[in-house]
Amino acid sequence: MRVKTIVSSLALMTALYGCGQSGDTVSDVDAAETETVVNEDIGDLFAGLAPAVASNDEGNILLSAYDGPYSGVPHFDEMDIAGAKPAFEAAMAKNLAEIDIIADNPNLPTFANTIIALEKTSEELSNVFTYWGIWRSNMSTPETRAVQQEMAPVLSEFFSKITQNDKLFARVRAVYEGEEFKTLRPDQQRVVWLTYDQFASNGATLEGDAKTRYAEINQRLAELHSQFGNNVLGDEEGYVTYINADQLGGLPASFVTTAAAAAADRGRDGEYAITNTRSSMSPFLIYSDERDLRETVWSTYYSRGDNGDDKDNNAIMAEILQLRHERVGLLGYENYASWRLQNRMAKKPENALNLLEAVWPAALARVEEEVAEMQAIVDADGGSFEIAPWDYRYYMEKVRQAKYDLNSDEVKQYLQLDKLREAMFFVSGELFNFNFESVPEGSVPVWHEDVKVWEVTDKTSGDHVGLWYLDPFARPGKRSGAWATTYRSHDLLDGVKKTPLSANNSNFIKGAPGEPVLVSWDDAETLFHEFGHALHYLSSNVAYPTLNGGVRDYTEFQSQLLEHWLSTDTVIENYLVHYETGEPIPAELVAKIKAAATFNQGFSTTEYLASALVDMRYHSVNPAGIDTDAFERATLTELGMPDEIVMRHRSPHFGHIFSGEGYSAGYYGYMWADVLTSDAAEAFAEAPGGFYDKDMAKKLVDNLFAVRNSVDPADAYRAFRGRDASIDALMRDRGFPVPEAEGDE
Repeated sequence: MRVKTIVSSLALMTALYGCGQSGDTVSDVDAAETETVVNEDIGDLFAGLAPAVASNDEGNILLSAYDGPYSGVPHFDEMDIAGAKPAFEAAMAKNLAEIDIIADNPNLPTFANTIIALEKTSEELSNVFTYWGIWRSNMSTPETRAVQQEMAPVLSEFFSKITQNDKLFARVRAVYEGEEFKTLRPDQQRVVWLTYDQFASNGATLEGDAKTRYAEINQRLAELHSQFGNNVLGDEEGYVTYINADQLGGLPASFVTTAAAAAADRGRDGEYAITNTRSSMSPFLIYSDERDLRETVWSTYYSRGDNGDDKDNNAIMAEILQLRHERVGLLGYENYASWRLQNRMAKKPENALNLLEAVWPAALARVEEEVAEMQAIVDADGGSFEIAPWDYRYYMEKVRQAKYDLNSDEVKQYLQLDKLREAMFFVSGELFNFNFESVPEGSVPVWHEDVKVWEVTDKTSGDHVGLWYLDPFARPGKRSGAWATTYRSHDLLDGVKKTPLSANNSNFIKGAPGEPVLVSWDDAETLFHEFGHALHYLSSNVAYPTLNGGVRDYTEFQSQLLEHWLSTDTVIENYLVHYETGEPIPAELVAKIKAAATFNQGFSTTEYLASALVDMRYHSVNPAGIDTDAFERATLTELGMPDEIVMRHRSPHFGHIFSGEGYSAGYYGYMWADVLTSDAAEAFAEAPGGFYDKDMAKKLVDNLFAVRNSVDPADAYRAFRGRDASIDALMRDRGFPVPEAEGDE
């Protein structure tokens, strides 16, 4: 779930502000044909464009072109935060000069001299953002955060200068509305439409005071988004729960080992550190017998950004919501959600809400059943308390063992990180015909010693496809969670194929030297999920940088789909082996895992839906005078949120929607995408070759992965499945009752 870095000014705006949209044209073009047409279209148009303005900071490594092997790679080993600000300034100056050349062109606007010209801008700035993404997400420091806070409004002002350039927008509109548009290929028409919509939806049509105010709001939002994210990261780093040997009851040996290593890394030898991240919090709550400590760890985690101190995010959230509402009001929209969803698959907030609310009652009913089962265990053990949120994971694990004789820690012994990575490589080979080969250490620069790199090639031809970076472990300065990104995306803009540099990032707790890293089943699914994003990047065959973007309620579909291959027999039989004995996972244990496939769906579905519903409510009301803490509580009360569960992401640390705009009024997209996921998984299950059916795999790659955003998502899915998806498969997948009347999206 992560935004990618791509080359054009439009693509950068889309990546930063989450404004990728869906259009109406369809089709795909063979890569070889695309390359020829692109060459014919651009000719020598840009012969004088690149050197039009020389960089004023030529010695800055952040501005240099990628070089070295594999068609060039970033200089991650040489980057210095001291160069970030001057690099941004130099790259923005050059980009604006490029924009002026396009806007001031005396020739009539054409697809080549306007749209392709825009596609070719901002290469240096894209490179700077690649390095900046590493500092922000993988190795943040106080110095990084200071630069981020300073540069956020500056960058916002810079992008406003592009979207509010009247002469430039006039040229884009002329191409969009002109006769030439009708003669373009479908993928070219889509680039034109996406370009036009990026301007029109972001203030280009405004005039006078409204245009000025729009830019001012964007600048302030950029500051607030950065401050929100920095506050959350500060709370994750600043709050660590240390325990002693007398408080380890119930914790698995593997967790104890990693907790000891985490404490030692922080200078607390002899103690055990429970860090304030999900990867540490969740297993502690599952296994610890110390109820008071479970409450402490739970409270610390779910209070991030909500501690009434200098990192408290409540006032920041209120201002963000108010500014977003004011901004879309300038464009004539009733609320932020209406603006956000206009070009997504859902189209309207009501459609997104209809899906969420259709699943909500079934999820609540399942939670009631789960709580009753847990409470029965508490009562039988003589407990005098009712299930609280910090008890849920602990007692659900006891229910799991009682109902299915399934111990999560027993399963974990067969889930080695390295073996799971090999399993993902196998799946990619079977479905995508990719081969992954580890590159020699030191041949590709990395930002930390834990980062490893693989070359991806076509298994049949041996042709180079791209690179895959993996940064798997948690550390101070690295944001929590798991995500995917790219450092270069595929395109054919210059007549030469640019190959993807893809990356996956996780926060597994690194074990002691020589010890294998064991993960939970949920974490293994997340690993496959994020790898699905990487395969999406690596599969691209689009001609233009902008077409590497996506539609938010669709882009999670491909990655969610890949999770299903973890539980295929081939992966289970060949890659799930005991970390000590090497013995394959017993068939009896596999049977228990499959029998419990829909176990705990009440908890997981409800915590997600609560976050998605609160997000949509935040962005569907007039937020004047909003008290975000009171709003969150009132909304959950109205929804009938069970007392035993909290939102997956409480508002003060809901980075998806408040540290940027990528998922704002869009967190519902995971569920929307899951409808497609469940339906597509059934297509594979029904195929002659099952999940490894070659014909189905080809349809998957050709229609759902390689085309990226060159095809309208609804049409892309119909090309794969032959029809639209419905909610039925989703309900079956989660073990919920299927609605009597079939719904649609």
